[in-house]
Amino acid sequence: MTLKLTLPIAATLLVGIALAAGRPVFGPWGVTLAYMDSSVPPGKDFFRYTNGAWLKTATIPPDRRLAGVNLELDRGNETRLRTIIQSLRAKPDSALSAEERKLRDLYGEFVDTRAIEAAGLAPARADLDRIAALADATEVAAFMGTPATGEYGPFMTYISVDQKNPARYVVRVMQSGLGMPDRDYYRRSDKQLAATREAYRKFLGDMLAIIGITDAKRAAAVYDLEARMAEAHWSAAERRDADKTYNPMSVAQLAHLAPQFPWNAYFGALGIPPREHGQERQVDIGEKSAFPRLAAVFAATPVPVWRDYLTVRYLHMHASYLPRRVDATNFAFFGMVVGGQKQQLARELRALRVLDEEMGDALGKLYCAAYFPPEAKAKSRQLVANLAQAYAIDIQSLSWMTPATRQKALEKVRSFQLKIGYPDAWRDYSALTIRGNDLIGDVHNADVFEWNRHLARLDEPVDRDEWLMTAPTNNAYYDPSLNEIAFPAGVLQPPYFDPNADDAVNYGSIGATVGHEMSHAFDDQGSKYDAAGRLRNWWTAADRRDFDARTRELARQYDHYVAMPGLNVNGKLTLGENIADLAGLVIARKAYHLALGDKPAQVLSGFTGDQRFYLAYAQSWREIWSDGLTRRIVLSDVHSPSEYRVNGVVRNDAGWYAAFPQIQAGDAYYLPPAQRVVLW
Repeated sequence: MTLKLTLPIAATLLVGIALAAGRPVFGPWGVTLAYMDSSVPPGKDFFRYTNGAWLKTATIPPDRRLAGVNLELDRGNETRLRTIIQSLRAKPDSALSAEERKLRDLYGEFVDTRAIEAAGLAPARADLDRIAALADATEVAAFMGTPATGEYGPFMTYISVDQKNPARYVVRVMQSGLGMPDRDYYRRSDKQLAATREAYRKFLGDMLAIIGITDAKRAAAVYDLEARMAEAHWSAAERRDADKTYNPMSVAQLAHLAPQFPWNAYFGALGIPPREHGQERQVDIGEKSAFPRLAAVFAATPVPVWRDYLTVRYLHMHASYLPRRVDATNFAFFGMVVGGQKQQLARELRALRVLDEEMGDALGKLYCAAYFPPEAKAKSRQLVANLAQAYAIDIQSLSWMTPATRQKALEKVRSFQLKIGYPDAWRDYSALTIRGNDLIGDVHNADVFEWNRHLARLDEPVDRDEWLMTAPTNNAYYDPSLNEIAFPAGVLQPPYFDPNADDAVNYGSIGATVGHEMSHAFDDQGSKYDAAGRLRNWWTAADRRDFDARTRELARQYDHYVAMPGLNVNGKLTLGENIADLAGLVIARKAYHLALGDKPAQVLSGFTGDQRFYLAYAQSWREIWSDGLTRRIVLSDVHSPSEYRVNGVVRNDAGWYAAFPQIQAGDAYYLPPAQRVVLW
């Protein structure tokens, strides 16, 4: 996300505008001049030109995996949520609603480490005993489908919108089963990943030892099982292809495709009805060619190995709710080795994350009432509307798009469903039981409550008002199946967004993110969906070839960027996000000029409006990551490192060169006009 930091007036470009005594007063919100390093020419490294002084002294807190604008906004939201929960805990039961009591009680039992230590493994004993008693493959598959424990296995299942019929829901089944973040953690020969694998082998042994299993061969068998599943998995880049991962079929056809997995037992445990509207249930599977291979691995693996695998998975997924020995063992690998953290996040902050995950709408309702006033929603809605208008204007003037495709693109922009701040109707948690003295039981209740909510509407019309993120979330999304864009209240906060800020800064930061999300409608995969959200080609053949050629060049550029020694960015994996970054920035600048109208932009602290726009964009990506986080993102995530979300983007934007005429041929990030990727 694109976030910024508020500093005292002396250190900051004064951009927030208010009125006092009839004259404008510039407030302290905006681009932080003290973070810039003017010794670095903007064409050599714009990321360091805007953030270099900060980068020289920035450190990652020991309980985090990154530092910078995202952390600053996260901490602001954490403070707001803590204030809300502290207020609930200070009130008597009579002053709280039933929903507020559930929030308070779930928080209270999570932070009560004394009770957790005293209980030991007893709260998990029934589940662990059930795993230990699994007798055959059918029982193993049924356990993998149990909603309360959410164990998964070779396959994971959820309910989502049908990509070719967005009026209906469908059961979606995808590859799964790995303990480490991605198949490359098992396959690549890098020295660091080899060390990570050894640490993971130790983790497996340590977890089994917690329940008294000390035979090293059993831990090795679990690792070997996961390695075999990793060999069957599609790569992260392959999994992005919307066409290849849409494979509707009946359950009988799935059983024929992958006959060595007990599908009936699995779907039965999930509670999925075998028929829909009088016909056999249809499912949509993702990585089609992986399914027979994963099913073969399942059948070839002895049940005792599956029991040990499920035991480790259970302890990993429930580590936060179990005694410190389990929690610390889990953190030692996933937090320290994989994530690069030095110490565990404070228990109170982790409790807020549990509330957001399990009762996010209840928490979000209180958050928005306190911290997202109507004027902030109105201003952000206007900004989003300006971005949509800029997109429509831009599409009408594209020289490379023919009229037939242009008309469909305009229809898609004009059909955007915009969600700002929070949902119109909050979720009803009255059916959720939170006892307050049974942490694992209450978390299971919340997970089953959520699964049953999805299951109950499986054969009903799609709820287009539902949000996929909670209101306090520092993030945003575009959903191609609904052609909708959502910006939760948690990301529409200072220092990232301020309704009183200078337009140049708001459009360079939150505006570029709004443009980014809109641009996902036209990235290499989102562009495969039409205005109604159907996975359907609406391009002329010539336009599609032209667009694909342009985006291939962008992928080629990113392939050359070095994330860390020995590890380059994967241009194909990150292509969708890189397209959205570039198109979003270009459109945000056009929207900024629309907002200016006929008025010239002021020059503030020596910077023009366009210069402030680009400075704000670059500082919105002011961030450093731990090595562990960098490695995980580059290997398995669709986003590029922050440095290249600046340098890799602006070099393709003609507006950047115009704003900073000192950028010349020979500068490291200078691109001749003919080599710039122009999309919008």
